[in-house]
Amino acid sequence: MSTGRPGVRAAVTDWAIAVGVTATLLVTALSGQRPATGADLLGYALLAAGGLALAARRRAPLPVLAVTGLCAAGYQAAGLDVPAVAYLFAVYAAVRAGHRAVTVAASVAMLAALPLAALASGLHEVGEAFAQARGALEVAWLIAAGAAGEALRQAERRAEEAERTREETARRRADEERLHIARELHDSLTHQISVIKVQAEVAVHTARKRGEPVPEALLAIREAGREAARELRATLEALREDRTGPPRGLDHVAELVERARATGLDATLTVEGQRHDVPAAVGRTVYRIVQESLTNVARHADAATASVRIGYRPGALTVRVDDDGRATPDAVPAGGGVGLLGMRERVTALGGRLRAEPRGEGGFTVHAELPVDQVS
Repeated sequence: MSTGRPGVRAAVTDWAIAVGVTATLLVTALSGQRPATGADLLGYALLAAGGLALAARRRAPLPVLAVTGLCAAGYQAAGLDVPAVAYLFAVYAAVRAGHRAVTVAASVAMLAALPLAALASGLHEVGEAFAQARGALEVAWLIAAGAAGEALRQAERRAEEAERTREETARRRADEERLHIARELHDSLTHQISVIKVQAEVAVHTARKRGEPVPEALLAIREAGREAARELRATLEALREDRTGPPRGLDHVAELVERARATGLDATLTVEGQRHDVPAAVGRTVYRIVQESLTNVARHADAATASVRIGYRPGALTVRVDDDGRATPDAVPAGGGVGLLGMRERVTALGGRLRAEPRGEGGFTVHAELPVDQVS
């Protein structure tokens, strides 16, 4: 999250430039050593206004261009023979912001207005007025200011394009690596797991057909094979998932519950509170919490029932998964397994809280509370 410091530094820099330009112009005007008149005082005020307006050149380049131009013509008309330095800075800022056509038109108007302003001061003849105008705003300096602004604008645009290209290249390489991992997993594991699963199914079927008792170890192997096949399929689907498609979220939690129910677990889903939109990151995290929790119930809990509760609250979303398995405080490691660690990391990254522990009445509970107004 941005702290705002770059904006403060830019504002300080703009004000420093504005004050420096203003001071330089005032010193130049006062060095003329001529008696101050009412027109001179007005000219000094316009000169200071044009210089200080540069403080807003980054936020409002075109208004600053207009103000500095009018002030330059004004103090020229008041008889102050001072270069229009503030206007050159404004030209640079406007061209850098991409307003080339407007800047060119304004500069042409300035080149025509300054001689007229010099004539209006009553201190110069026509030839002297044009000479004074050239001194106040040399065309070469005007072109240089515009060229500098355009060069920096092009450099910034190329930098942004390069950054965008790097991000796209990184995403493409990540997608390619993800698909490569999916292919490797498919080629190396899918066949072996399928063989284990099929062999266990055949052995259980044969034993039951002969009326022989089926060993518990064989049943465990069959269930492990089924679960491994499901997990591998889910992993491959996640790796091959097209990121342009809709991500897994709250709308897909019901599918997880149905899938758990299909394995023989009495799983239920309850949604409490007034449903409202939540950030996509929160929805994905809830999905992963429910997925990991139900997977753990199927693998380790030896549970008959499991309940999933999702609660909509003001500013927060809660998810709770309870089972009636055989978990006890002594049987659960203090830090939890890899799955619990992953859940905790996801929740913490969103500024939420996670509680995962055995229940007093037996079984295990996973409870997470996720803020929905602090996640972008």
